[in-house]
Amino acid sequence: MDFALSEEQTAIFDMAYGFGQDHIAPFARQWEKDETIPKDLWPKIAELGFGGLYVSEDAGGSGLTRLDATLVFEALSMACPSVAAFLSIHNMCAKMLDSFASDALKSRIMPDILSMNTVLSYCLTEPGSGSDAAALKTKCERTNEGYSLNGTKAFISGGGYSDAYVAMVRTSDDGAAGVSTVYVEDGTEGLSFGGLEDKMGWRSQPTSQVQFDNCNIPAGNLVGEEGKGFKYAMMGLDGGRLNIAACSLGAAQTALTATLNYMGDRKAFGKPIDQFQGLQFRLAEMEIELQAARVFLRQAAWKLDTGAPDATKFCAMAKKFVTEAGSKVVDQCLQLHGGYGYLADYGIEKLVRDLRVHQILEGTNEIMRVIVARDMLKNR
Repeated sequence: MDFALSEEQTAIFDMAYGFGQDHIAPFARQWEKDETIPKDLWPKIAELGFGGLYVSEDAGGSGLTRLDATLVFEALSMACPSVAAFLSIHNMCAKMLDSFASDALKSRIMPDILSMNTVLSYCLTEPGSGSDAAALKTKCERTNEGYSLNGTKAFISGGGYSDAYVAMVRTSDDGAAGVSTVYVEDGTEGLSFGGLEDKMGWRSQPTSQVQFDNCNIPAGNLVGEEGKGFKYAMMGLDGGRLNIAACSLGAAQTALTATLNYMGDRKAFGKPIDQFQGLQFRLAEMEIELQAARVFLRQAAWKLDTGAPDATKFCAMAKKFVTEAGSKVVDQCLQLHGGYGYLADYGIEKLVRDLRVHQILEGTNEIMRVIVARDMLKNR
């Protein structure tokens, strides 16, 4: 078994890390205060090929593997997990459109999506359907011209900010088989947004409800086939779970590196605090946790890339393990900084806040346990 990254993968990581340190890290705290990410950042990221990470090369994307993509998100989250996670959402939508949209729709929208002149949001969750996503109620009814949408989506990253919305909607009452996917462009009549949510973390991402009130879209904006939308949404989530785990991993690594440096400088009782064995043990525990998380994440990504039959189970396990490990590590890093860790200037408290939501989105960690247990019971 070869656990080493290839030269190309190392170059991908280094490119993403360098971009993040130059173009994101110096501004992350200000963007958090502003509660927005400057729109001109995205075309710069797209110049690296990050606007369509796993969109096929034939369609103008980068055609990277899921493992390659986790390297990008791990590296970018070392600058800011909120920005990195938003890019993951865009890429999840771009892959859905590349895989299932009609040729006519793709020819019209994909060039701007890949250049990130069009930034995408993913609209699945509703006020009354989170973990039970198949219970969504947003209606999508046929009209002479296309479809009319009515309903509300909740907790949408990029609500009121993005240029288009990939939305899961109900075209029939047949449970999960009645869900379809549509593409809704900003400025469409009947599309509106709630007020910005005041969040614990991910504060640089504008988040709001997305509302459809007799929102009419052309028939060509249906993505794929009617009734297949829930399947499309779930297929995207395996990769999304890996990406969000990678964001936890990168941010936790940044916190641990900062803590190592801090402990070498901070003195107590006449010596640097990194010389106290009890604190050294805590450093070792964090290093072990992150290295285990990194290997587990990359194994799960490899399984998804190779089409392993247990890929979904491993993506769920990795998402649960890595996001919880990341939160545990950044919390310990804050503790080892003492009172300074509680101050914004040191950057650790932001990571504590940003990473907490990773255990909730892309399927809660409780749902990850359900997926794993069901697989175990099915295959016993």
